[in-house]
Amino acid sequence: MALAYDALFLRRHGFDPVADPVEQDVSADVGIILAALGGTAAHGDAAPGGHLVAHSLGAIPAMLAAVAHPELVRSLVLVEPACLSLTAELPATAAYRSLMEPLFAARHSMGDTDYLREFQRRTASATVEPPSGEDPLRVARRLRMQPPPWDAPLHIVPGVPTLVLTGGWEPLYEEIAGYLQETGALHRTAAGGHRPQDSAEGDRIIRSFIAETARLPLPG
Repeated sequence: MALAYDALFLRRHGFDPVADPVEQDVSADVGIILAALGGTAAHGDAAPGGHLVAHSLGAIPAMLAAVAHPELVRSLVLVEPACLSLTAELPATAAYRSLMEPLFAARHSMGDTDYLREFQRRTASATVEPPSGEDPLRVARRLRMQPPPWDAPLHIVPGVPTLVLTGGWEPLYEEIAGYLQETGALHRTAAGGHRPQDSAEGDRIIRSFIAETARLPLPG
């Protein structure tokens, strides 16, 4: 997509490729997103804002940024969003929390490798392959630094055009997608497990949605 758009690839707080991972900070992630969206006007005549695409836990700060400043978000694409605080009372989310809450509660007393092993034992959605060239132990430590997703301060959904893309494989993400669809989002499914954006169909769905929303008039 970087061949068709002026694409910015953002690193969340604590995801520095060299520095040691630190405890995750959702408010810092929101600030990173808003700084990127608000800074486009400095590069010429383009209006501030842009199309925001986020995956899994990255969907939490993306949604918070869109709620806080909808005028900066032309469209929002959420891929397998881990927005569990929206669906806390629904069955799949409640079952997932019951399974994972003891592990999250013990994360500060566990080693990185033990935590990663137990996380993977409890959930099939963990990414087991580290990014190219990155230390697997760094990836494990970063995973251990993630706070429980059901604690995220998500209570309302953004008033911007929103696409939710899921892989159709895990009831938890389908439940979240269904909730968002009921609040006005477009829900589509593509093969690919927890990363449907990597499939040809998922890529086509995202591109089509952004192209359609790009033709809409700017807000205000």
